[in-house]
Amino acid sequence: MRTSLVTLVLFINLISNVFSQEIDSVSITLDISITKFNKGNILIALYDSEEGYMKEIHKSGEVLVKDNKAKLIFHSLKKGVYAFSFFHDLNNNKKLDTNFLGIPKEPYGFSNNKKGRFGPPKFNEVSLVINRNSYYEIAIE
Repeated sequence: MRTSLVTLVLFINLISNVFSQEIDSVSITLDISITKFNKGNILIALYDSEEGYMKEIHKSGEVLVKDNKAKLIFHSLKKGVYAFSFFHDLNNNKKLDTNFLGIPKEPYGFSNNKKGRFGPPKFNEVSLVINRNSYYEIAIE
């Protein structure tokens, strides 16, 4: 009887830990529409702090453009503040091509549909508070 009770308590503890981890983790779904080029890949960098913004990528993803669309889901994220940057890698060289002045030649963007002037926008302009599963639509021109 005592063994059954201990087993039951351990089982309930295990189940509650699993459910609490699921509640604490969230997902971000990015649904991307490409209006100009139906080729290449979309490369996305996800940042989880102002200090790491545009320096330390928290998670990244690459997705093939098909039928002028791309979709990427970041799973198992902690609730918090995030920002992302992306670009449309038209020639599949895995880098954002720029001209001689450093101006991007491939389509790019940031969360909140912000674009920077003379560099990337500030973290507070592109940051998103993620405390539940979230969905974002992005249009690349």
